[in-house]
Amino acid sequence: MKKLHILMMLIALIITACKTENEVEKSSVNMESKDKKKVVYQVFTRLFGNTNTTNKPWGTLEENGVGKFNDFTDKALSEIKDLGVTHIWYTGVPHHNVIRDYTKYGISNDDPDVVKGRAGSPYAVKDYYNVNPDLAENVENRLQEFEALIERSHKANLKVIIDIVPNHVARNYQSLTNPKGTKDFGKEDDKSVVYNANNNFYYVPNTKFEVPDFLNSYLPLGGEKHVSSDKKFDENPAKWTGNGARSPKPSFYDWYETVKVNYGVSPEGKKDFDQLPAGFEAEDYKKHFDFWKEKTVPNSWTKFRDIALYWLDKGVDGFRYDMAEMVPVEFWSYMNSAIKMKKSDAFLLAELYNTSIYREYIKKGKMDYLYDKVQLYDTIKNVMQGKGLTDNIPPIQEDLKDIEQHMLHFLENHDEQRIASPEFAGNPDKAKPAMVVSATISSAPTMIYFGQEFGEDGSENAGFGTASRTSIFDYVGVPSVQRWVNDKKFDGGQSTKEELALRDFYKRLLNFTISSEALMGEYQDIHQYNRDNISYYTNKQLSFVRWSENEKLIIISNFNDKGATEFSLQIPSKIIKKWNLKDGDYELKDQLYKTKTFILQVNNSNGFLTLAIDPLESFILKLQ
Repeated sequence: MKKLHILMMLIALIITACKTENEVEKSSVNMESKDKKKVVYQVFTRLFGNTNTTNKPWGTLEENGVGKFNDFTDKALSEIKDLGVTHIWYTGVPHHNVIRDYTKYGISNDDPDVVKGRAGSPYAVKDYYNVNPDLAENVENRLQEFEALIERSHKANLKVIIDIVPNHVARNYQSLTNPKGTKDFGKEDDKSVVYNANNNFYYVPNTKFEVPDFLNSYLPLGGEKHVSSDKKFDENPAKWTGNGARSPKPSFYDWYETVKVNYGVSPEGKKDFDQLPAGFEAEDYKKHFDFWKEKTVPNSWTKFRDIALYWLDKGVDGFRYDMAEMVPVEFWSYMNSAIKMKKSDAFLLAELYNTSIYREYIKKGKMDYLYDKVQLYDTIKNVMQGKGLTDNIPPIQEDLKDIEQHMLHFLENHDEQRIASPEFAGNPDKAKPAMVVSATISSAPTMIYFGQEFGEDGSENAGFGTASRTSIFDYVGVPSVQRWVNDKKFDGGQSTKEELALRDFYKRLLNFTISSEALMGEYQDIHQYNRDNISYYTNKQLSFVRWSENEKLIIISNFNDKGATEFSLQIPSKIIKKWNLKDGDYELKDQLYKTKTFILQVNNSNGFLTLAIDPLESFILKLQ
């Protein structure tokens, strides 16, 4: 009996020790996560495989060419994967308005007066249950061709993301392939009233829609004559425009090609749906799903939920949500919890710019990731342009430390200027220190935009689009990508040596990030400490440390593009103590090019690292 008692005490002690250890692990933010960094490759689907180099402004598909789903061959996807990519975001997949005659396939023509560009905006979706016919070799089999692309992507070990745009749809939304029992947006609306909680749209009763007055410099299709380009569009009664403009005649600067979706929020701001209980932001997606299960919700909510679940059934792994902040957070709780119940590892990314609601949309709305645009991107862009100081970067990480793992980082996307354009930095090498910082300063995912790895400058005059941004509205070729695609060999056979060197830099960096344990561990700024204590270390450099139990990193980036800099970087004693380093010398090896080693000298629990760093150079130094 005594032996049994002793044995039970030992078991109790072991259980207590394990519990204490687990509690310590939980209290350390991001520490020892088994997850690795995610890297998203955003690709504008209709441009990637287009080998036509004509680039005539406002050119037709026949004149300027277009890429297809089938251009993403096993070889192409393997090369994208080998770049260090985990997720591929196929931008522009859902069927949106295009100025091309597909009537023989039962698809209605679209009106140039309410379409931006000739190839159309991917954010004016016309049919959520099918895909852009431009992208298919065989239009009748377009959905099957995309399903085959999903399979090829999965075979390459890439997860697939597509867009969902809940805030607005094309003015002429019409689905041809609705699943049984599904009805189009607006089909059952009461159009005699401005607002009804179950209407899909807001209306201007008894008033016809009017096409906006175009600017003097703008004509649809560049002025080309077209049977439907008559400054008229039949919409009666008029609907509110996508950005919330209520006039039956929106401004040219409004999102006039789209209509606002109604989520049960009255024009006065009253919410005609249940509110989440106080403190519910702390509950997981399962509790959120249970909360909404017995609730009656506005019709638009169920429509978009069904759309998301439809694409999950097709094999899609996640969604990028356009302008998520224009849709109530309660809807996101409903939508995202339903998605997570079906696919718990779905990747849910929101375009969101209002910093005051970041935490609400993550915790209540159950978003996985938000754009870190307003803080990190805007700040680092200013540094790259020589207008800002690296001193402004560490406070961002401090401000976001409780949600840093949710803030996706990028330097380019379809909305932003190309780094190599004169309007941004004019030099793709200026992305190098910024990219190292962006990709390593937090545990959040990193995103790059196709062509960024080659230094694409977005200088083509495509039509509706403007220089510095690769057009998302027109049929156009992307020169640096075309050189790498090399007649669909996907081997860089026509790329310049500078383009290949830049791609090699991205490949080295991204592959390191997705394999590093430390980048999912702890972060500590050492920049301000060095600014206060070292001469020659300036507001053009940035340094910080990242670590886990098995990996210790010192990261230093030089944003100065003129002249090498030499200094003795200091590592504060609190870091040395956390790393359990005794006095002595320790070898550090750079993880980017693996050609340079340095010595970290520890003396009286303080670290000293003497180094010379070239213009726009970065080091990711790993303690050996």
